[in-house]
Amino acid sequence: MSTVRLSTTSFVVLGMIATRGPSTSYDLKRAIGRSVGYFWNFPHAQLYSEPKRLQKAGLLELHQEDTGRRRKTYTITAAGQAALGEWLAEPVKEHFELRDIAEIKLFFSELAEPQDVARLAQDQIEQHETRIAEYEEMQRRYGHIEEVASRMITLELGLGIEYAALEFWRKVRARAESGDFPPQSGPTQH
Repeated sequence: MSTVRLSTTSFVVLGMIATRGPSTSYDLKRAIGRSVGYFWNFPHAQLYSEPKRLQKAGLLELHQEDTGRRRKTYTITAAGQAALGEWLAEPVKEHFELRDIAEIKLFFSELAEPQDVARLAQDQIEQHETRIAEYEEMQRRYGHIEEVASRMITLELGLGIEYAALEFWRKVRARAESGDFPPQSGPTQH
């Protein structure tokens, strides 16, 4: 096995294959889209290149069909399981990261019109309500399935974040509609 630098994407691929079993890159793309893709975004092209890289490093094993579509299916090796286990045991020292364009716009809201802030808030309210409905539907559909019960804990965190964001944006909308927000001070000169 060669030494290879492993990224979070590497561990997502290893973890998905470890939990799902043998998977093609397409299987990974679909499974991630319905699970960790809700809170960890990365280019789907990586789901085609990363398994190949991990296979070359000895962390995944490749099985290719001899006939037909010649699909490539990956399974995790003992070395892959060991690398994944080491990563899972490591403490996380990085702070929670939120990359939200709406929050950036809100930061500069003193330069915006109140109706624009109210519209921004309304759009965010609608998006959070939609996501809450999706998450609650996932809970309804999968919450009772024992095989995925331990993975549903992340859904609880997601719902908590969505409800907190929904409450926040409702307050922003109410303040913007009442004329209380944003304060109109104009650009600051330094």
